[in-house]
Amino acid sequence: MIPVSSLSTRLLLSVSLLLVVFFGLTIVVLDSAFREAGEQAQEDILEGQLMALIAAAEPNDSGELEMPLDLSEPRFGNLESGLYGSLTDESDFPVWISRSALALNVPYGPAPAPGTRRFSRVELEDGTPLMALSLHVQWELSNGDLKPYTFSVAQSLDSFNAQLAAFRRQLFTWFAAVAVIMLFSISIVMRGLLKPLRKIDSEISDVEGGRRKALSDDFPDELSSVARNMNLLIGSERGRSERYRNTLDNLAHSLKTPLAAIRSVLSEQRPNEVSEKIETQIERMNDIVRYQLRKPATERSKSFGMVAVPIDKELTKLVDGLNKVYKEKRPSIEVDLADGILFRGDTGDFLEIAGNLLDNACKSCKSMVKLSVRPLSGKSADSSGMRLVVEDDGPGIPADAREALLQRGMRLDENVPGQGIGLAVVSDIAASYGGNITISESSLGGAKIAVTVNPS
Repeated sequence: MIPVSSLSTRLLLSVSLLLVVFFGLTIVVLDSAFREAGEQAQEDILEGQLMALIAAAEPNDSGELEMPLDLSEPRFGNLESGLYGSLTDESDFPVWISRSALALNVPYGPAPAPGTRRFSRVELEDGTPLMALSLHVQWELSNGDLKPYTFSVAQSLDSFNAQLAAFRRQLFTWFAAVAVIMLFSISIVMRGLLKPLRKIDSEISDVEGGRRKALSDDFPDELSSVARNMNLLIGSERGRSERYRNTLDNLAHSLKTPLAAIRSVLSEQRPNEVSEKIETQIERMNDIVRYQLRKPATERSKSFGMVAVPIDKELTKLVDGLNKVYKEKRPSIEVDLADGILFRGDTGDFLEIAGNLLDNACKSCKSMVKLSVRPLSGKSADSSGMRLVVEDDGPGIPADAREALLQRGMRLDENVPGQGIGLAVVSDIAASYGGNITISESSLGGAKIAVTVNPS
């Protein structure tokens, strides 16, 4: 069964199924009623024709029954008119056959029992369907004797079947037209009834995008409690996030003081290469402290507002910083970005992902590092999903060690400085944005690490 996510589509499909079942049963009932009524009318007509034959029969001079040459029903006298009649005696010998049946062998069905009548469905040799009626009578002759005779009439059902087929076509046509009109009307009604749901969905998207602070209060009774509870949740989370942010900002401010003191001591020293490197690392420590202490508040408020971050400028600053850190190694860092690519989330999260991956690649590479950022398949550059890939021309990562490297504290080369948590941090951040991280072999000869993020 194909999954359907739209509520209006589900309702329309359900109503369509009910209409098909209901109209189908109605068509069957009406068709059956029309057919039975038509068959009853055919039987009544045959009975009338049979009574007319009996009324027209007269005994001849010898006391035997005979039929007049001309009957009140002219179709008995026209060849292949579709109405046929016969009169047979006790030996089933035809005493009289209508001129309409002279060129045909008309079957009238099994002979009825004495004093009874029998309706039969029969066919001519060419397949023409007939309805036949036979009546067995005991005719009293002039001398008082009783002699058995069988009166039979048969009528073609071609006209009846044509009327039945036309009725069925009309029935299907009209019910199909009614079904289409009803579905169209129901879809319009449902569009109006589901308008509050579309409105609450739009307002929630606006809250997530930071375009409004709360849901409106003009919803129907069935949704007003949902909107009220959602507003309470939004207000509670905003207040909690604000308290976290204030507390952690104070803590960040306290940690900045020792860093500022270190920077002050360095400024008193004569500038040299070592002091420049220390200054760079102090600045990086400042950035890391700001990001890590802001992270809990950001994670709590993330679902209430995704900010679109243009990453080209952020990556430019990041690459410039890495070029200074690895000035002696001088790696060639190639950056390939899709036009207009945006990261919807916290800037620090993106820099943590890109910074860790590029830093690892610069440590491992021989001379070349490549970074590419593309939107996820089927999405635009300004959508919420992206795929970030970092490659290098270093020794690569063995297949049996790739899974272990995603665990905290695991390192491939103990001789390289680090804590072994970079890829684990990247994996955690990617997972928080609905993505993942994969490690494979690069076409450059080293490692290829791909990170997807797809925030909802």
